[in-house]
Amino acid sequence: MSNLRHVNAIAARLSLRPPQRRSLEILDRVSEIVPPSKAADLDAALEVIHSEFPTVSDFERDFPSLCFALATGVGKTRLMGAFITYLKIAHGIENFFVLAPNLTIYNKLIDDFTPNTPKYVFKGIAEFAISPPVLTTGETYERQIASGGQLFPTTINIFNIAKISSEVRGGRSPRIRSFREEIGESYFDYLANLPDLVLLMDESHRYRATAGMRAINELKPVLGLELTATPFTEGTRGPVAFENVIFDYPLARAMEDGFVKEPAVVTRKDFNPAGKSPKAIEEMKLNDGIRLHESVKVELETYARENSVSIVKPFVLVIARDTTHAAELMAFVQSDEFYNARYAGKVIQVDSSVKEEETVEKLLTVEHNDNPVEIVIHVNMLKEGWDVTNLYTIIPLRAANARTLIEQSIGRGLRLPYGKRTGVTAVDRLNIVAHDRFQEIVDEANNPNSPIRLKQLILEESDLQQKTRTVVASPSILTGLGLQTPQTGSGASASSAPTPPPAFTDPAEVRVAQLAYEAFRKLSRQPEKVPSTTFLARPEIQEKVLKEVRSQYQPPQLELEGMAKPEPDIAAVIAATAQLIVERTIDIPRITVMPKGEVKAGFKPFQLDLSGMRYPAPSEELWLKHLRTEQVDIVGLTQGNLLESRLEDYVVSGLIDFPDIAYDDHADLLYDLGEQVVNHLRTYLSDDEAGQVLALHQREIARAVHAQMQDHFWKDDSVEYHHEVRQGFTDLKETAYTALNEPPLDYRVPPADKSNMARYLFGGFAKCLSDVTKFHSDSERRLAVILEREALKWLRPAKGQFQMYYRSGSDHLEYQPDFVAETNDTILMLEPKMATQMSDKDVLSKADVAVQWCAWATEHARTYGGKPWRYVLIPHDAITDNMTLDFLVKQYGK
Repeated sequence: MSNLRHVNAIAARLSLRPPQRRSLEILDRVSEIVPPSKAADLDAALEVIHSEFPTVSDFERDFPSLCFALATGVGKTRLMGAFITYLKIAHGIENFFVLAPNLTIYNKLIDDFTPNTPKYVFKGIAEFAISPPVLTTGETYERQIASGGQLFPTTINIFNIAKISSEVRGGRSPRIRSFREEIGESYFDYLANLPDLVLLMDESHRYRATAGMRAINELKPVLGLELTATPFTEGTRGPVAFENVIFDYPLARAMEDGFVKEPAVVTRKDFNPAGKSPKAIEEMKLNDGIRLHESVKVELETYARENSVSIVKPFVLVIARDTTHAAELMAFVQSDEFYNARYAGKVIQVDSSVKEEETVEKLLTVEHNDNPVEIVIHVNMLKEGWDVTNLYTIIPLRAANARTLIEQSIGRGLRLPYGKRTGVTAVDRLNIVAHDRFQEIVDEANNPNSPIRLKQLILEESDLQQKTRTVVASPSILTGLGLQTPQTGSGASASSAPTPPPAFTDPAEVRVAQLAYEAFRKLSRQPEKVPSTTFLARPEIQEKVLKEVRSQYQPPQLELEGMAKPEPDIAAVIAATAQLIVERTIDIPRITVMPKGEVKAGFKPFQLDLSGMRYPAPSEELWLKHLRTEQVDIVGLTQGNLLESRLEDYVVSGLIDFPDIAYDDHADLLYDLGEQVVNHLRTYLSDDEAGQVLALHQREIARAVHAQMQDHFWKDDSVEYHHEVRQGFTDLKETAYTALNEPPLDYRVPPADKSNMARYLFGGFAKCLSDVTKFHSDSERRLAVILEREALKWLRPAKGQFQMYYRSGSDHLEYQPDFVAETNDTILMLEPKMATQMSDKDVLSKADVAVQWCAWATEHARTYGGKPWRYVLIPHDAITDNMTLDFLVKQYGK
C-alpha cells in the first residue's frame, strides 16, 4: 500500500525541494508495486516498473536499481537522507550501504550523516533524534564487529568503492572480504546475506567499470538507488545514456526553477581575435576576469550588508593547459605586471602533482572568509566532491570544444551561496570569460542537446484537454446581497456545501441593497461614530443611510400602465443589508501610524571599510550573455557617462538617489564619505583611472556605501508615535486565481498530489467569507478544516487588506497574513509556517509587526466593547485534524 503520509511528513521535516519530493514520491510508488525483497523476480519487477515508468528499460545490475538524475546543486545528499528515512519508517528496513566514488566524497558523506554537523541529513527527523542510525565506515567496521556492533537496529554503512572492489594491487582481496571469526564470515559476506540491504550510490556514473560493477552485484542488495547529475558513460562513439533513469531533473530545469546560478559567457564588445596573439588574448581574458571578480566582490558585500547575512568571498577559477602553463600563470598573476602584484599570496596552483583528494580538501577552504585565496589555477582534473558555493568567475585557457567548456563549468560554480536566488543579477550569475570562444559557446548553448537547454515536456492527452481560467473569489457578502454571482467552477463539486441563495433577487431590491452597502462603506471612515459593523443596526445610523439611499434611488421606468411593480421596502432592505454585513464581515480596522511632532533622524560620521573594493581601471565594454535566457548584461563605460567636476560628486550624486538620504541634512557627511572612496581609489589608481571607475561603477559604489551607512543610522527616540484608526472596519477585498476549468475540490479531502497544492481551487465552505480559495500547503488546508469546525467565520485576506509592512533587509514589504478567524470571544490572525522557518529573520519581523497591529486593534475594540485581537504563529507540523483551535492559540499565540 502507498505510504504517502510518510512522504508528506518527511518532505515537510526535511524541507525538500519539489524535485527531491518528487523523487521520494516515486520511491514510494515503486516500493508499493515492487516491494523490496531478495525473493523478487528481476524480470517481473522490471516489467511492472517499466509499465509505469517507461524510461526504465533495464536495471543494468543483478538487482532492481533505479537512477535519479538530479542536476548539481539540487541536493542529492539530502535526498539520500530522505530515502533512508522513508524506507526505515514505511518499510522497516534497517540496513543501508552508501557508496562513494572517491575519498573526498567519502569523507563528506560521513560528515553529513553524523549528528550535530552543519549539514546533518536527518535534522528534524524525530525517529532518529533519540536513537540515530549507527555509522559503519571503512575505518570503524572492524572495531564494531569486535564489540558486537551488529546488534544496532539501524546501520548505515559508508564505504569508498576502492574498499570493496574485488580487484586490488597484487591480486589480494580487500580487508572487507577477509574472514572474521566474531561473525563467522567476512563483513562483505555478512552484508551480502542481510535480508534488507539497500544500496545508495552517490555519483553512480563512476561505478560502471567492470570491477566496480562486479563488487556491487556481489553485495546482492534488495534495492539500488543511484544518484548522479550525469546519467551517461563515455563510450567510443560518444555518451551512452543509462537505461535505468526513473526521474530526470536536468540542469536547465534547475536553472529555470532558481536552484542554481545562471551561467553567462563573457566577451568584449566588438571583439575580433584576428591579428591577436594567443598570449595577448590570454592576458586580456585574465584582466577582464579580474575586473568582473572585483565587481562581483563589491556586489556580494553590498548584498550581505543590506540583508544582514554573512559576506561571501568570491574567487576566480583559471583553467590551465598543463602543469607548465599553470606554473607560468601562477608566476604572472602574482607579478608586478598583473595589477601591481595585488594578488601575490592570494593564488593557489592545483595540478596532477598533488593527489585529487588532497587537492579538493585544499580547495574546500577557499570558501572560508579567513582564507586569502582569490584565484585558483588548475589543470583540468577536478571532478565530483567540490561543493564550494563562492565560485563566480571561470577563465578557461585550455583548448577544448564548446560543449566541454560548458560542462567544465557545470557543477563547479553553479551552487548558490545563500541556497536561493537573491534577485541581484551579479550575485546570481556565474561568469565564463571566453572572448575567443564566445560565439561557439553561445551556439552550443542554443543546441537542443545542450545541457543548458535540454528539457523535456511530455504532454498527455489529458493535459491537452485541460483549460485554465481566471476565478475571482468574491467576498460572500457580495454574493449574499445578490451583487455578484459566486464562481465555483464549470459545475458544482459533488461534496461542496450548497451556496445559500442571495438575500435579494428582485432587481429593485438589489439596487437598494447596493446603494445601502455603499453608504455603509462610507460610514466605516467615521470610526468615532461607527467603530464596528455592529453599529450599523443602530436606529440613527439606519435613518442616515435611509435618507442617502432615498436620494439616490431611481425606480424603474413604467413599461405599461397598471403593470408597475410596487416600490421595495427600502427601510427593510437597508436593515437586512446591515445584518448581512455583520454576519459576513470580520471587523478589520484601518490603522495608520503617525509621529507626534517632528521626526529627527540621520547618519553619524564613520570610517568606511573599503578593503573589499578594488575595482581595476576599465578598458573596453564587457558583454555577458546568459546561456539559458540569452539576456545580455553590459559592463562598460557607457553605464556611467556623467561628467562630474569633482570625483567626490560621483559618490554624492549616487547616494542622494536613496530615499532615506536628504542632501541638505547630510551634505558634510556625504562629501566626507565621497572623499574616503576617492582617496581609497587613488591608492592604486591615477586620477583619470579613478574617475573612470567612479563613472562606470557609480551605482554599485553608492549601494556599497549606503549599505554601510545603515549601521550608523540614528533616530531621536524621544519622538513619540501614535496610531490612528481611520476606519472602524474595511470592506473585504476580492482575490483572483488562475485555476483549471473544473469544479473546486472539497476542502476536507487532501488532493493526491500535495506537492502542487497551489494549482487546486477549494470550495464547499460554510464559514469562509469567500466562496472559493487556494492553499499553499496541506497544513493550510488542515487549518481551514479546524476553522470550519470551530470558528464563527474566517477568511484568507487579500493583498492590501491590512496594509502592514515589515522590514526585510533594506526594503519594507507588505505582510499579508494567511488567515483571519473570529471566535466567540476573540479575533485571530493566524500564520502557519514551516517548522524549520519559525526562527527566520523575516518570519520574526512579520510577527513583530502583526503583534503590534493586534495590540492597536484590541485597544480600538475596547472603546466599544469589541473582541480583542491575537496573533498566532503555528509550526506546520503542529496542525493536524485532531487539534482544537483553542489548543493552537494557547500553545502558539503571541
